[in-house]
Amino acid sequence: MRYIITERQYKVLTENKEKILTLPGPEMFGGWEYMQEYLEKIGNPLYKISGDLDLGDIDIESLGKLVSVKGYLNLYGNDLKYLGELKYVGGDLNLRGTSVESLNNLERVEGDLDLFNSSVKDLGNLKYVGKDLDISLTPLSKKMTIEEIKNQVEVKGDIYDARARVQRIREI
Repeated sequence: MRYIITERQYKVLTENKEKILTLPGPEMFGGWEYMQEYLEKIGNPLYKISGDLDLGDIDIESLGKLVSVKGYLNLYGNDLKYLGELKYVGGDLNLRGTSVESLNNLERVEGDLDLFNSSVKDLGNLKYVGKDLDISLTPLSKKMTIEEIKNQVEVKGDIYDARARVQRIREI
């Protein structure tokens, strides 16, 4: 027996059925570590944060299965090395001074993307930055020109590179 189904029905049948858990933030759990313990107890599902997430100066190496943050995401000053499953940030993303080398799965940042003095060498899957992008003092700034970045990523604001500014001043 054969069944004939529409394309829409086929997509529904073949879509990834893994649900994404929505959490308000680590404050509800008493902090980042306790939230991670909770997630581990329920099988480490993919999850998203429905507001802002400030993890500045917290000692973490990865965001794990975090896929999106509706507000800003501050990671300034911690030992973060890997963004995990992160694909979307609805506000600013501050990676200033982190050990992150690649943006991996990250596709979209609606606000500013601050990579100043980070270890970022690779933009990964990044397609869009809604405001400014700062690549100053990064390995990326030595690897790619501002024009090359513009060809890969839609940046609505300015792209800042301290090395390029110094070079322009020397030319004057």
